[in-house]
Amino acid sequence: MTPDSPSLSDPGRLVERAQAIMAHAWMVRTFIKHSTEVEEFPELMGIVRSVFDTARALETRVGDPAAYFKMLGKKIRKLEIAMEEFARQAPEASTHTNFVQAVLSIRTCVDDLKGVLRQAGAGLAAAADEPGTNDEEFDS
Repeated sequence: MTPDSPSLSDPGRLVERAQAIMAHAWMVRTFIKHSTEVEEFPELMGIVRSVFDTARALETRVGDPAAYFKMLGKKIRKLEIAMEEFARQAPEASTHTNFVQAVLSIRTCVDDLKGVLRQAGAGLAAAADEPGTNDEEFDS
């Protein structure tokens, strides 16, 4: 972990990191949605819809890290599939640098979100094991 990486034990910071990654995904969405190529290649809209769906589902849970990461866990595979399809379809639409970079960018977003999700799972599990966070301590 780098010095500026969110702490495994701070789910709130991990949510912030995931939201920053989603901002990058949103920019890919915006680029594709407004590209002229999408008129001839409407299948490119798959990534647009998937990023929108994921972003909207997550934004309502920003204040609740456990719910946020539970929802991200539900959405990540669909986003990954959309990314894989986009990576296959984009070169057919255009080989322009913007499309090449959009594929690289959305792939990085998905990979980074999966990494944050793994960190959050470890962090939330560790928090559940901390004294004072487990109801079993009060069973006597």
